[in-house]
Amino acid sequence: MSATVVVAGASLAGLRAAEQLRAAGWDGPITLVGDEPHMPYNRPPLSKEVLVGKAPFESLAFRPRAGVADVAWRLGTKVVAADLDRRVVRLDSGETLPYGGLVVATGMRPRRLRCPGPLTGRHTVRTLDDARGLRAALTRPGARVVVVGAGFIGCEVAATAVALGAAEVTVVDPLPLPMVGPLGELLATALLKRHEQRGVRFALGTGVTAFEGGDRVTGVVLSDGGVLPADVVVESVGSVANTEWLDGNGLDLGDGVLTDAHLRAGGRPDVVAVGDVARFPNARYDGVPRRVEHWSIPTDTAKHAARVLAARLTGGDAGLAPFAPLPTFWSDQHDFRLQSFGAPALGRDDVRVLDGDPDGDVLAGYHADGRLVGVVALGGQAAATAAARYRAHLLQQPALTA
Repeated sequence: MSATVVVAGASLAGLRAAEQLRAAGWDGPITLVGDEPHMPYNRPPLSKEVLVGKAPFESLAFRPRAGVADVAWRLGTKVVAADLDRRVVRLDSGETLPYGGLVVATGMRPRRLRCPGPLTGRHTVRTLDDARGLRAALTRPGARVVVVGAGFIGCEVAATAVALGAAEVTVVDPLPLPMVGPLGELLATALLKRHEQRGVRFALGTGVTAFEGGDRVTGVVLSDGGVLPADVVVESVGSVANTEWLDGNGLDLGDGVLTDAHLRAGGRPDVVAVGDVARFPNARYDGVPRRVEHWSIPTDTAKHAARVLAARLTGGDAGLAPFAPLPTFWSDQHDFRLQSFGAPALGRDDVRVLDGDPDGDVLAGYHADGRLVGVVALGGQAAATAAARYRAHLLQQPALTA
């Protein structure tokens, strides 16, 4: 076992891939390459606990398992190109690394608005350094905050900005409701009411066309002609997959890295993709390849892909059924939580209240072809516990294509 496994990406997905390779029996060399200088850390607190000053970096760093104590870490280093036929990747230093197996774990980066105006005062939330810079801006007295994008990160940052005492917090989104894509209208409407009751303003059904100001942002110009005064702008308008380094290898990189049902990229048995960057068919549902940006996916993909790759490298047979994870997400906003199991987005056209009331704690079920495919709880701990009780039921559901 002399071949090296190169893991391109040293965040949670990359770390879990290395750990799962060891668990699957691979005892050969492993090299993790990551562009951040930090060891892998937990990202969800960046838009919440880190911004309010409750979570220092030391509390975010993952503790690697003992099995990966011998892996080589190349932090502060970026993979910039790959030749999959020659089995080699190139680093930003010019150095090349040959591999016997490659794990694509390069994740995502925030999408940025391409609008005229100053750049200073505009923030994203993806890295620890992003969160540190945003916290310094949000804690200035009297800050007027405009959050562009009413998705997970946007809603969480808006809630955090209110908690920090911002003078004004406004969320802008071209859609009619916050988080309507994953939640559907029923819970998105309930979510909007909760935010408004806690002081968040919304400018919905409109976009951003420009930023006002000289050296730094002082206002946000909306597509409906309005202008929002702003000292701090947070851009939460989606993500872009970090796949450019794989160009020229015949892979489908249209939205992340397209894989087969065993997370192999482009039919190559020696290349697997894990985490946010992987676009995979989920055998639990309809088999349509999708990327899933939920916290559970790095670990789920790493476990499956590592067993597939380890079997390839050792000449064994992984003996695995097609990949079929049960996606899970949660989002803490203000004093309530969203908790989900399954794939509610696939059933957002048929949403039924399973327990409670949208004006209080509520549990909603999402159905496709009359079949329960996901549940989402909105409210306190009791609602989240109710959602968790449906996990076993969702795991037992036959595939939509069955």
